[in-house]
Amino acid sequence: MDSWIVWLILAAALGVAEIFTLTAALGIISVAALLTAGVAAIGLPPGLQLLVFVLVSVAGVVVIRPIAQRHIQQAPGQRFGVSALVGKSAYVTREVTGRDGRVRIGGEEWSARAYDETLVIPVGATVDVFEIEGATALVYPRE
Repeated sequence: MDSWIVWLILAAALGVAEIFTLTAALGIISVAALLTAGVAAIGLPPGLQLLVFVLVSVAGVVVIRPIAQRHIQQAPGQRFGVSALVGKSAYVTREVTGRDGRVRIGGEEWSARAYDETLVIPVGATVDVFEIEGATALVYPRE
C-alpha cells in the first residue's frame, strides 16, 4: 500500500474524531496528515514525511489552536432575536400597566407590562425595554 494512502486514512480518521470531540487539536493534526499525504504523493522518503507531519502538527497546535480556542470561547459581538430588543426605546400604543398594555418596538407591536407594577404609562409615552419575558416586553418610562 502506498504511504500517501495511509496518510489519507489517518487524516480521515482524525477528522472524524475531531467532529466528535470538537477540540480543534485533532482537526489541526488531521490537516497535517493531509499535507503529509501530499508530500508522500510527490515521492519523498518516509523519514521526511514523518518530519513534515511532526513539524506541521506542532506548528498548528502551538500557533493555530490558541487562536481557534479564543474564537470559540468569545461571546458573539452582536445580540440578535429578542435579546437585541433589550435596551431599545418603544412607543406606547395602548396604556401600559403592571398587567398589560401594547408598545411599538422597531416597527413591531408587542404586548407589554410595566417593569414597576405600580406604574401606569399613558399612550404616546416613550419607554425603555428592560426585559423580554416570552412575548411580553417589560418597560419603564423614559425620564
